[in-house]
Amino acid sequence: MARARIPDGEGDQAVAAALAGDADRPVTATAVRYLLQLLAERYPGGAVEVRVPPFGAVQCIEGLKHTRGTPPNVVEMAADVWLPLATGRRGWSDAVEAGSVQASGSRADLTGRLPVWRPQVTR
Repeated sequence: MARARIPDGEGDQAVAAALAGDADRPVTATAVRYLLQLLAERYPGGAVEVRVPPFGAVQCIEGLKHTRGTPPNVVEMAADVWLPLATGRRGWSDAVEAGSVQASGSRADLTGRLPVWRPQVTR
């Protein structure tokens, strides 16, 4: 059963709070899931699994989809790494070189696919 889509307004608020350091665990979970949702919507497919335990995981990026067992292309990181990556506050290569991201497989590179979120500008 698919998880319900997080509405943009709710997701934007959660991400902003998490980035500001004003988020409790449920709000952080919403922020992480919302950013994963945006990644999967922008880059649909099943070639890469992006995991941010314990909050969520998505399959994304076009290519061969795995259906059983461990996928061949996996990207995994903690929430405190995912939030700045997905919002452009940290670069992909920096996080990989620092060992903050575990990426395995020939397609497990999110260069050019991040950030997926920018703060909303209100006027």
